[in-house]
Amino acid sequence: MTDSLDQNQKIKKLRELIKDIDIGMLTTTDEDGSLRSRPMSTNSEIESNGDLWFFVYGSSHKVLEVEQHHQVNVSFSDPNKQRYVSVSGAAQLVRDRNKIEQLWKPQLQAWFPKGLEEPDIALLKVSVQKAEYWDTPSSLVAHTVGLLQSITTGEKANIGENEKVNLT
Repeated sequence: MTDSLDQNQKIKKLRELIKDIDIGMLTTTDEDGSLRSRPMSTNSEIESNGDLWFFVYGSSHKVLEVEQHHQVNVSFSDPNKQRYVSVSGAAQLVRDRNKIEQLWKPQLQAWFPKGLEEPDIALLKVSVQKAEYWDTPSSLVAHTVGLLQSITTGEKANIGENEKVNLT
């Protein structure tokens, strides 16, 4: 019971850290084995189990990469709040019309001009398996004071919380 409670708390913390960071860098593996990253919007959506959803064109190059190499990484950063999150997991293309309608937001019209009528619209689901986050003091002053204390005392700086989370 305690392990599942701890796991739920870790996922909740992960969701809290990501929810205000709209853009994540999705990293996939290209045909030649090189890594490729591009900015993607989560629309502030992260499922209670940690899954992430991205709107995509089903025939896009990133989808072809995912179909060949399911493992992806998504990294998020909010330097103003000193929050950094890296998640990795398996991605898959989803064309479920109900899920597309459920997650649709009007601002997506900028990338999908035909809206829900776009014939190639789809979702990329990332089932998060592992994550790591860094949540440090949010103000620059607090962060600087911590670093200065470290320098003067010779002790390691307390730069905040760092946690690895295994969701599998």
